[in-house]
Amino acid sequence: MGQHRTPDTGGGPGTAGRGALDGVRIADFSRVLAGPYATMLLADLGADVVKIERPGTGDDTRAWRPPADRDGTSTYFLSVNRNKRSVTLDLASAAGRDRARALVAGCDVVVENFRPGTMERLGLGHAGLSARQPGLVYCSISGFGSGAGAALPGYDLLVQAVGGLMSVTGEPDGEPVRTGVAVVDVVTGLHAALGILAALRHRDATGQGQRIEVSLLGSLLSAMVNQASGYAVAGVVPGRRGNAHPSIAPYETFLAADRPLAVAVGTDRQFAALAGVVGEPGLAADARFRTNADRVAHRAELRSLLAARLAAADADHWTDVLLAAGVPAGPVNTLDEAFAYAERLGLPGIVEIPPDPPGGAPARQIACPIALGATPARYRLPPPHLGQHTAEVLPGPPASGVPASAVPAPGPPAPDAPVPGPPVPDPTPVTHPQEPR
Repeated sequence: MGQHRTPDTGGGPGTAGRGALDGVRIADFSRVLAGPYATMLLADLGADVVKIERPGTGDDTRAWRPPADRDGTSTYFLSVNRNKRSVTLDLASAAGRDRARALVAGCDVVVENFRPGTMERLGLGHAGLSARQPGLVYCSISGFGSGAGAALPGYDLLVQAVGGLMSVTGEPDGEPVRTGVAVVDVVTGLHAALGILAALRHRDATGQGQRIEVSLLGSLLSAMVNQASGYAVAGVVPGRRGNAHPSIAPYETFLAADRPLAVAVGTDRQFAALAGVVGEPGLAADARFRTNADRVAHRAELRSLLAARLAAADADHWTDVLLAAGVPAGPVNTLDEAFAYAERLGLPGIVEIPPDPPGGAPARQIACPIALGATPARYRLPPPHLGQHTAEVLPGPPASGVPASAVPAPGPPAPDAPVPGPPVPDPTPVTHPQEPR
């Protein structure tokens, strides 16, 4: 079932187990996927992430099951929340908001994905907090930005649809298809983490923090790379091609005798090798297939010829002989096969984190894919129970708030402080709670 490793708490020479982001503290108000994925990556690299959750229910994904672990915890929640401490705060109450501001006062970074304007109404917006903490890095994640799209719901499926991804995914004669995971949220989380790291670098050099805004739609348009560039530069509006590539051939899947096989030919030399392996060496000299442009122009004829040959043997056979000839190829694996494959290649797969508190079963987690030589990722804490660390992080009775010594010194009212009046609405709605998978 993939590679099993115990937590790597060491580092390179002289690091004494330190992470690259040791000393960085993050107040994480985000939920669901994009924000939690970003903060988990930063936590893997050493940041102290405090996850602020709603009392009683917590992160939406805690309820997204099945599947679940042996304790009934949603595996969705478990996938993006290791190395974090959980505190519960009722942000609909004045005491909860006071405690949240006191917590932020000791942090370097704030991450949030409420609807644009919600944090301002809670008195936790960037303008007010940065007035007290000029070095604060503040990352806001939204579905469609803070302008005209601020009120739009940012579900991953919706963004895949309106952002054009589904229009290029699926068979040419079939319906548009979403990807099998919430890839827009994942890419947005990566962009958020990158922006936070850049802002911390700037803060370290100048002492000044800044606000980072990342949207699901903006992240998707960037992630469309060659397809988006084809439209922006050449005016090409792409359509669905199944598993075929718009600019390279053959670069798609073929049905071998037992299951689908991916063949990714990117050069003329690789095509000549492919032609030889399948017993059709003359294809490389055929005027229809001599160059990549020729092959793209005659894609249908080429596919027909190759499909007939590749159907004669199973995928593992073709994988072995094609790789030996320098042709990129491999079977379409199931997820269990993918983890086994990574293990055979010596790549990180599954890690086990000791339970906290001790006594339970280890937490099985997907390894961080970032390999740093001197300050490797560390697996310090399993995903937390709801509110597990509230007393540790926020000492003092919840009703009465924190000790006065822990509250920032009073100053002029923050520009976005809540105005006295009706109670602040419950900030439950989130920006992008994409569909469970």
